[in-house]
Amino acid sequence: MDVAEMTNRADLTAIQAWLDASTNLEVAVELARLEPAQMVVPIRLLDRDRTLAVFEALDPHHQRQVLEGLRDESFHDLLEQMDPDDRVRLIGEMPAKVARRALLGLSPQERAMTAALLGYPEESAGRLMSPEYVNLRASMTVDEAMKKVRRQGRAAETIYLLPVTDDERHVEGVISLRKLVLAGAEERISELMSTEVMRVGVTEDQEVAARLIQDADLIALPVVDSEERLVGMVTVDDAMEVLEAEETEDAALQAATTPLGRPYLSASVLGIARTRALWLVVLIVAAGLTVNVLQYFEDTLAAVVSLAVFIPLLIGTGGNSGAQAATAVIRAMAVGEVGFRDLPRVVWREARVGVLLGAMLSVAVFAPVAFFFDAELATVVSVTLLVVCSWATFVGSILPLVARRGGVDPAVVSAPLVSTLVDATGLVIYLLVARMVLGI
Repeated sequence: MDVAEMTNRADLTAIQAWLDASTNLEVAVELARLEPAQMVVPIRLLDRDRTLAVFEALDPHHQRQVLEGLRDESFHDLLEQMDPDDRVRLIGEMPAKVARRALLGLSPQERAMTAALLGYPEESAGRLMSPEYVNLRASMTVDEAMKKVRRQGRAAETIYLLPVTDDERHVEGVISLRKLVLAGAEERISELMSTEVMRVGVTEDQEVAARLIQDADLIALPVVDSEERLVGMVTVDDAMEVLEAEETEDAALQAATTPLGRPYLSASVLGIARTRALWLVVLIVAAGLTVNVLQYFEDTLAAVVSLAVFIPLLIGTGGNSGAQAATAVIRAMAVGEVGFRDLPRVVWREARVGVLLGAMLSVAVFAPVAFFFDAELATVVSVTLLVVCSWATFVGSILPLVARRGGVDPAVVSAPLVSTLVDATGLVIYLLVARMVLGI
């Protein structure tokens, strides 16, 4: 009997037994599969500490659903226990009326921290950071530093990387808890800290902060304001959630859909259809170019009917080549390997790749086409493959970089749009080559 069935039967004994035998993560995964009304029953059977652990493992959308089913006392108690940055992400998912109710129920200290984070721009490092941290002074001994960590560490989101600041909260260095624990009691923090400090501005994009944590192998990243004063820390777990969300969004855009913005099983059928319909309409309109090309070259196709046989092969190959190039460039851009200044190098590299691919495919198809049809048609197909593959990789490499430069998400001009554009232009190339080679 699964959890949904136990909940429908109101079998509290069975639910409690399942909760006792499951880890917090396992419980969170199963709760996310339940209907909103069912989720609250197992949550109410958990003790206070496990409730928070399970709740924090849920997606913000599911967290909101759980809160909507709780009484006011449980509602506010759960919010009060959350880390400020996690609370801010959750409140961002709530309707305005529920968000006000959530803020008013917090203690003055937690409300002030939450309001401060909400004051930063959406998707900024300020919204992602935790303002609860332990900072040290360079003049401290290790013994003094450890006493401060023990005194304030319970309230901090992370103590594994400790910022070292001056009296005005300017970051002078960082020190890991490991180095602190292994050092002698009388050693000075100034002798142990690293002065090569990675940091990010409070208004910087969350993805920039997350990528920096990933690229530099950090467990936490100091966040500073416009005057270079420490205001918070971004932790590696929060950074990974940002990267997962960004990759999910890019994957949706590359598949010509609008991101759902919520877990798949929580989205309605109408909602899913709505995210896909607009893009399908756009691609249908773009595909109309292909129809116009066919009408324009109608006489050419009528003269050599066998030309039509190879249209799907050629435009499909061109679209796939363009999509491959676009995907490779978008991925390289996402991880910071290339930028707009690398445009000439990227285009030159992909153009050569396209020529090489086209040449290999041309050689591969010439003999079969010549055997089943004739040498002239084989020449048309081979030359077209060479030109189309070169053109497709050129388009696929340049569009994402130009889009980013113009402030458009590169994923928007990814595989489906590149394929549609290359389909139409590839057809023009094919039929023009046919006219030249066949003398039509």
